[in-house]
Amino acid sequence: MSRKRSIITASLLLAALLVSAGLFRYLKGNENKQFEAYTKDLFCQEAAGNTISLHYTLKDPSSYGITDAPVTFGSCTDDVAAICASAENALALLDSFDRSRLSKENRLTYDILKDYLITARSLAPYALYEEPLAPLTGTQAQLPVLLSEYQFYDRSDIDTYLELLTKTPEYFRSILRFEEAKSAAGLFMASYSADGIITECQSFIDMGDSNYLHSSFTERLDTLDLSDDEKNTYKEANAQCIRDYIFPAYAELREGLTALRETGKNNNGLCHLPDGRRYYELVVASETGSSRDIPELQRLTQQQMISDLTDMQKILTPAAGNPSLSSDLFKEQGVVLKDPDPASILAGLKKKLADNFPEPLKVNTQIKYVQKSMEEYLSPAFYMIPAIDNAAENVIYINQGRLSDDLSLFTTLAHEGYPGHLYQTTYYAGQNPNPIRNLLNFGGYVEGWATYSEMMSYYYAPLSKEQAALMQKNTSVILGLYALADMGIHYEGWTLLDTVSFFRSYGITDTDTIEDIYDLIIADPANYLKYYIGYVEFLELKKEALKLWKDDFSQKRFHKAVLDIGPAPFDLIRENIF
Repeated sequence: MSRKRSIITASLLLAALLVSAGLFRYLKGNENKQFEAYTKDLFCQEAAGNTISLHYTLKDPSSYGITDAPVTFGSCTDDVAAICASAENALALLDSFDRSRLSKENRLTYDILKDYLITARSLAPYALYEEPLAPLTGTQAQLPVLLSEYQFYDRSDIDTYLELLTKTPEYFRSILRFEEAKSAAGLFMASYSADGIITECQSFIDMGDSNYLHSSFTERLDTLDLSDDEKNTYKEANAQCIRDYIFPAYAELREGLTALRETGKNNNGLCHLPDGRRYYELVVASETGSSRDIPELQRLTQQQMISDLTDMQKILTPAAGNPSLSSDLFKEQGVVLKDPDPASILAGLKKKLADNFPEPLKVNTQIKYVQKSMEEYLSPAFYMIPAIDNAAENVIYINQGRLSDDLSLFTTLAHEGYPGHLYQTTYYAGQNPNPIRNLLNFGGYVEGWATYSEMMSYYYAPLSKEQAALMQKNTSVILGLYALADMGIHYEGWTLLDTVSFFRSYGITDTDTIEDIYDLIIADPANYLKYYIGYVEFLELKKEALKLWKDDFSQKRFHKAVLDIGPAPFDLIRENIF
């Protein structure tokens, strides 16, 4: 389940409840204590809003005062009026605190939360434009992975998990009702997007008894002290839940989408929908954390691409008279690692942090592999964010079907591991931030940092300086092309033919590949932007740091400054480090 903006609805509804329950309990006594009480209540209510969120957020909910939380996936809502009203109530409650009387740390939390809620209020009228189902990032793709990683700390976790499985049909029906409301409003997804999700649902069902929800369940049982009879009883119960609830839920989703697939009125970008361009602007702001408008983001992207292409030309120019050198620079990077074991790669990357990054936390990391039958439908790799009270236990999934060579594995593990997601997440956990901040998703910061880390990793790989620079710049340019295509499709109204023409102007001529990119961009607006724009915003911050800090600048100082603040809009990061 994507955390894109899923927190917004629940938090806003909570805020309405808090207002109705009585505002004044937060406004008596010490302002900092009352603000912290408010954010704790907000955190607990939001975390307990669905069982998946609660389990992944907290290993021990009772230590935060959360007991007897209902077993539920939550639901999708199409009540736009209620969402809008809740957004206003949420901001009213936050504004009731006197920011000037808060500590520096609490002011930062206040500012970040306010920015988040203002974005939520802006997006609230467009609730039906949201899409819970999308290739790679949609609920249908992410839910099985989240279920397979649902850890069993004791018997009660097993019982809760099995009960949760029985709620899957109800949850999927709420998604279908949401999709029906989208259809009635003329906002249903493109037919080819629906076709892809329908096929994905069928592929998941076709796995049958080989489905990883069986094998992962057994593996998790083995971590507990259970008798063979207890394990067998639980295995039978799990198999029955998969058969009676999970597969029927996916079948019902498949049938519901099949019935709706022809109702999509727009097979092109968001700007072709009523007020779609404005919605896209809001989505971009939310996904990237950048305050720049779309034309400025286009200019920034083009400037970075020109810089990268210029640097590539400088590298290649000396090689022009030496064909063998040029060939070496561009040669296929098939096997470049002496030890391609992922654990060894991660350990090596971690060692390389010492000179340029703050010291990482000591953690345990498991490497797992995506089931072969699901390789087509999942990302090349992904990091499972640990519970905030169990940050030492980490998991990275690798999709072998989408990683072509050792260098791709190396840079991907830098993105997901060190100095990327795993490092950033666990380092931030070590700062003991206000718990509510762990529920606020700032994709531009998170994915931007991971992309920034991935770009740095080329210089850690066993490549010559020239090869590393050339490949890093090439990767950056390709991401820039995706970003420009995203903005072109959703803001400028590019058709598939326009998109093909755009990529061909940069020497990319594989029409099938371009069509796949187009389809992904249509189905998941601004997804590429949070990676690329986030990355470029970090580069812009570094340029400012170099200019302002001058001789006092160091990579480690810069990295510590942005990591200490943690996920946030880039304007707020800028305000707090300069």
